[in-house]
Order: sequence, then C-alpha cells, then structure tokens
Amino acid sequence: MSHPSPATPGTGARIALGIGALGVVFGDIGTSPLYTMRECLHALPDAEPSVVVLGVLSLIVWSLIFIVSIKYTLFVLRADNRGEGGIFTLLALGKLDPGPRHRLTAGALLVLAGAAMLCGEAVITPAITVLGAVEGVKVVWPGVAHTVVPISCLILAVLFGLQFRGTKFIGSIFGPVMLFWFVTLGAFGLWRVIETPMVLQALNPLLGLRLLFSHPPIEVVILLGSVVLAFTGVEALYADMGHFGRRVIVTAWYGVVLPGLTLNYFGQGAYFLSGRSSAENPFLAIAPEGPLRYGLLALSVLAAIIASQALISGAYSLVRQAIQLGFFPRLTVRHTNAVQQGQIYLPLVNSLLAIGSIATVLEFRSSSALAAAYGIAVTGTMIITTIALFFVMTRAWYWSTVRAASICAAFLVVDVTFFSANLHKFFDGGWLPLGIATGVLAVMVTWKMGKFEIFRRVYANEITEAELKNIASSKHVQRVRGTGVFMAGNPTGTPLVLLHHVKATKVLHETVVLLSIITQDVPFVPDDERLDVREIGEGVWRALARYGYMESPDVSTLIIDIRERGVPLKPSEATYYFNREMIITGGEARMWEWQKRFYGFLSRNARQARDYYRLPPMQIIEVGLPIQL
Repeated sequence: MSHPSPATPGTGARIALGIGALGVVFGDIGTSPLYTMRECLHALPDAEPSVVVLGVLSLIVWSLIFIVSIKYTLFVLRADNRGEGGIFTLLALGKLDPGPRHRLTAGALLVLAGAAMLCGEAVITPAITVLGAVEGVKVVWPGVAHTVVPISCLILAVLFGLQFRGTKFIGSIFGPVMLFWFVTLGAFGLWRVIETPMVLQALNPLLGLRLLFSHPPIEVVILLGSVVLAFTGVEALYADMGHFGRRVIVTAWYGVVLPGLTLNYFGQGAYFLSGRSSAENPFLAIAPEGPLRYGLLALSVLAAIIASQALISGAYSLVRQAIQLGFFPRLTVRHTNAVQQGQIYLPLVNSLLAIGSIATVLEFRSSSALAAAYGIAVTGTMIITTIALFFVMTRAWYWSTVRAASICAAFLVVDVTFFSANLHKFFDGGWLPLGIATGVLAVMVTWKMGKFEIFRRVYANEITEAELKNIASSKHVQRVRGTGVFMAGNPTGTPLVLLHHVKATKVLHETVVLLSIITQDVPFVPDDERLDVREIGEGVWRALARYGYMESPDVSTLIIDIRERGVPLKPSEATYYFNREMIITGGEARMWEWQKRFYGFLSRNARQARDYYRLPPMQIIEVGLPIQL
C-alpha cells in the first residue's frame, strides 16, 4: 500500500481531522489542568496568595506560548519526513545515523536517548493522568478516598487489557469527547474569570519573572518543576503529526486547545483568589457542588483514559520504528485495522507498560507524589529535540550555522532551565523514568552494536556475484526443480545460508532468489519504488525490497511481486532459507562482556525471522550460524 502525499482535504474533512487530533495529539496536555495548578500552589505555600497565583498563571501561559506555540508549532513541526514526525524523523533528516551497517554515532546515540526517555514517559503518563482524575472523588465523596488507588489500578488494567482489540473503537470517540472536554474546561474557566477579572493581570509576563526573582532559588526550582507539568505532552504534537498533518494540529492548538487551557488555568486561579477554593483540588473546585461537579469528575476520568490511550499507541509506534531502523530486537507486531496500518499492537510492550504503570500507582499512591517523578525525562527529551533540530536546520533546510544556532540557543536556554529545575526530583521519584530510559537505551545500543559486529565479521569477505555464478554452473552442484529464496542481510555478495546449503547438500534449485529487505530513512515507500529485481545469471536473481521505518515487511506478498517481474517461480513451491544466529561470547568484538551476553539473550528471545517477515511456516529451512563476539 503506497502512501502518496495526501490531497488537500475539504472543509468537512479538515474539521473531522481537527477533532480527531484533539484526542490523540492533545490528550496529555489537555489533562494537565487536573494537577498542574495544585502543584504550583504547593510550591510556594507561605507566600502572598495573590502574588503567587498571578505569577504562576503568567509562567504557565507564557511557557505554553513559547514552548508549544513558538518552538514546536513554528519550527519542530516543520521538520517532517514525507509528512511524518517523531524523534526518529529528526534522526533521518539530520543525517545523524549513517545506516544499519555502520557504527553507532554520537548523534544517533543522542536521539536514542530521547526515544528511551519517551518510553519512560509512556509508563508514567497513564499512571499520573488516571490517578489525578480519580483523586477527584476525594472532593465529591470524601468518605471513599481510600478507593482512589484501587479504582485507578482497575481502570489501567482494563485499558491495557483491551489494547489487543485495537484503537479503532476508542479512537472513534477520541475527538468528540476531547472537544467537549476542552469546551468544558474553557466554559468553567471563563465563568470564574468573569467573577474575578483581576486574574487577567497574569497575562503580563513580568509578573512571572518577578515571582521567580523575588523568592529563594530552592523555591524557584520547585516552582519551575511544577510548571513543567503544564506541557509534558508536547512531544505528542510532533510524534502524531503524520496522522493529521501540521496545519490541522496548529489549527486545533490555536482554535481550541490553547484557549481552553488558558481559560481553565485562569479560572482556577480566579476562584482561588476569591477565597472559595483551596490548593488541594482547584480544578474540581471551579465547578459548583452537585450534578455539574459530578459530571466534571466523570468527564475528567474519561479524558484521562483517552490521554493514556494516546500515549500507549505512541509507544507502540515508537518501538516499531526502532525495530525497523535496526535499533531494537524483532517483536510481535499485530495490525488491528485492515485500513489504517498505523494502528498496531505490540503484546510485549503492552504488558511491560501495564506492569510499569500499575506498579507506579501502587508505589506512589497519589498524583502529588507521582508529580515528583515527572519532568526530568520530558525536559531531557526537549533538549535532545532542540539539538537534533539544529542538525535538521543545517543539513536538511540548509540554513546557515549562525541562524540555526541562534534560534536553537534560545530554545536551549528555556529547555535547560526547566531540566535543571527538575533535577531535584531525582531522589523523590525522578529516578523512575530515567531508570526505565536507561534500560531501554541499553537494549537499543547493545542491539545496534551487536548487529554491526556481526555484519563486520560475517559479510566482510563475502563471495562475489561472479563467484556465485561459477558455483551455480559448477558440475559438482546438482540443480533441482523449484525455487530457493535465500534471505540476504546484505544487498551485495552472497548470503552465508546459501553457501552452507550448497556445501552440505551439493544441491541448488533451478531458480535462486537472493532477497534483501532494506529499511530506508523515510516513513513509507511508494509501491513503484518498493522492489528492484535483476538477473545475476545461471538461474540466480537478486531482489531488493525497500520499506519505510513505519512499515512491516511481508515476504509472502513480495514473492508474488517478484514473479510478476519475470522471475520463473511458483510461490506455493518456494523454499525459504535463512540463518539463525547462535551467539558465543569470548571473542574480540569491541563490546563489553556484559553487552555480548546481553546481545545473545536478546537474539535468542527476539521474534523469529519467519514470523517477522510473514513467511509460510511449511516452506522454511533454518540454518544455524555460530558467531563468536
């Protein structure tokens, strides 16, 4: 299925896309009012309330404007790879990775660190979002406060338990519910702003700066660490750009999300200034007691579920891209929608996210405690995005170094400031996302290094195509009927599995296909660029199939396409040959000993190639390949 540039949608289609973007892209940012204002007020408990509220609101709104409205919508979202976004897009556009057959570069390592931090965020986000919403029962029904943790765990268990069914159903209600959510946020906020209009003074950015410079550094650090919670979902804007397009996301942000968030934050502040709200739950307090408050609580829980779903789906896509680019072991990838190939389900990733999120809720037990674990990974990823953006500006957009550096330096000042303000959270829970990120990074780096060492050792002295022709025409090799498809990791030379087969049996099929599958640094490859087939001679053919990093290869379909290119074969009679690595440690590979053992473990437990490439199970021959690292 090809993926050409989409035509410009009509008005109705743009509206539908915009509403859909509200759930998928803005789910995390959209639920930040549940706990952000509360944490900011807790940061300066002894200061003058009116000064704190106005200063905090100024910091929140101007942070949203600078980081989301300027950095991401004006610059980062312009870095698209055939319409797709995400941190691996920066890897491709910035030319930070020379390819799967080369050593790991510093630029690629940086991007992998950012991807690993996003995985850490994917564990914590469902936990803090659902927990923050369910905590509203403490306000509505104080007597059942002890049920917050069990209810949160139950919601997460059901959410992760239903992932195998795909996101089609829940995706159909993403947009409308979140549209109603943002309208409700804005409506309640506007009501309280009208009651206490003095809160509009917070639009002055000097109030936020004055608050920062008038308090001790330790209090300022805590405050900025709380302000970060307002934009923790900002990376989702970029990661999900391919689903909706930059114009739709920008329109939804300025037309719905930013006004709704700003009004709600100001409404919470206004109600607090009026003396009728405490710092314990200023979000739920802006709704009057009775049915409206119950309704806001129910809506906030539903919005939290949608926000969690968006992060879970994003984690699936991120890991799938890492697999395709050669940074992660093969895992089972199930497509849950016959029409939308982007809707996928990774059972192992889902299980790990479920265990991590539920365990996080059980460990921290409140969104206030969990807020301490939030921020380091997010701001760290923001720094990496800015650095990678610099290379995109200079290598893909061909901007001058001075121009790119001046813009990225401004972004880095803000990013580093927020990152530094979150470092104090490390021992209070910030270690959790960093620990998860370290584990994920270790997997990606070890897999990349191991694959490079294997390629260097296995393919360094390959048999050339001319030598292969001589082997095929040798009187010592018996040619038999049928087709042998030999999976070749290298698009040149001769795969070892073929040499082992000929050496052991002295037999070769009448038709031999050397099939190489290459992942390119684009999200999708059009059908007319997918496959190249050429004849080597003596009944031997070479086929090169190209896939994007957001696609999954299907060899069964490829064989039909290869036949249509003139190769004399019958798909039902083809036999597929490939090597299975058998890793032995103790060699001279330039890896730590623990990495060699770890790579062996990953290799043994990776999804088998026959399943990953969708090969017919009854037409496969696997040949062991001992490799000493």
